Amino acid sequence: MNEDYLLSSYHYELPSEAIAQQPALPRDSSRLLVIDSPTTFAHRTFRELPDCLQAGDLLVLNNTRVFPARLYGRKSTGARVEVLLLEERQPNCWLALVKPGKRFTLGSEIWFFAPSEVEQPEAEPQLRATAIARDEATGGRLLQFDLPPEKSLFSILEAIGQVPLPPYIQARDSLPSQYQTVYARELGSAAAPTAGLHFTEVLLDALQQRGISIADVTLHVGVGTFRPVETEDIRSHAMHSEWFEVNAATVEKILQTKAAGGRVIAVGTTVARSLEGTARAKASESGLSPFSGRTNLFIYPGYQWQVVDGLITNFHLPGSSLLMLVSALVGRKRLLELYQTAIAQGYRFYSFGDAMLILPEARGIH
Repeated sequence: MNEDYLLSSYHYELPSEAIAQQPALPRDSSRLLVIDSPTTFAHRTFRELPDCLQAGDLLVLNNTRVFPARLYGRKSTGARVEVLLLEERQPNCWLALVKPGKRFTLGSEIWFFAPSEVEQPEAEPQLRATAIARDEATGGRLLQFDLPPEKSLFSILEAIGQVPLPPYIQARDSLPSQYQTVYARELGSAAAPTAGLHFTEVLLDALQQRGISIADVTLHVGVGTFRPVETEDIRSHAMHSEWFEVNAATVEKILQTKAAGGRVIAVGTTVARSLEGTARAKASESGLSPFSGRTNLFIYPGYQWQVVDGLITNFHLPGSSLLMLVSALVGRKRLLELYQTAIAQGYRFYSFGDAMLILPEARGIH
């Protein structure tokens, strides 16, 4: 079997000290590994991004905004429960990961409190939910929330929920605002589109002054993005679907950019999945048209790209679907070689880590 299809081919050793625990400050001071040909690369800083692109290029951002999706509560039995909300399936009915989950039975009622009040027996719950079903695809539960008519779930979450930092970030003193992009707008994501964390307002202005256009999509990051690949033949992996939208204005900018000979640079794997998902879901005579819906698109080596020319991305976990997506653009063997270079050069990995820019000229044949 082609090694590109084997899960074991996407593993690498990463020293624990290479996992970023805090974001770079300022954001655009993070490092940027620029892959500029099939054989060469350069070490830059992220604020130098305008020098790495060309007038006429189009950067596409994911404008999703992380909401306080982590909740703490107690079952009616008194047992403590931790919940991570992933997506709304029906009005006030959410898919959630529940911990501990094995003993969590359907029909269980959860009372939610501010984190400081969970251990206080006399505290009044600020939110209630009942587990009404199990989601077999994710192992999660569907929670039906009982809300006062005058309140929205998001308004309550702002008071008692926490922005869910990834589990490998042990330094919990990071501010929630540091786990949002500066252009985050559409509330509904359980995790940040981390490639965008490097941008500042000043950098975005500098890019546009250089003739580099900006467009956006919305993909609310859910379990599909970070669910591990568990099958040795990765082609058997089933991606959980996530909701996304590519609007008419963005489609028009993409078509104009392509017609003028410019390049479409996706900022993050979520943008890459959104654009390619749109191309697959709703192509028109012009090659692309607006789309709003769900995608379970799984991109791995051998994928034929239709929209994305280049990619800005962070350094991803071994064996992850994100690592496979990037491999589809630059080649698995080369990507793992670049990761070894990054480790040797002290780059910072994962959500708060440094970034990589894969230019169209770097894709080559693989």
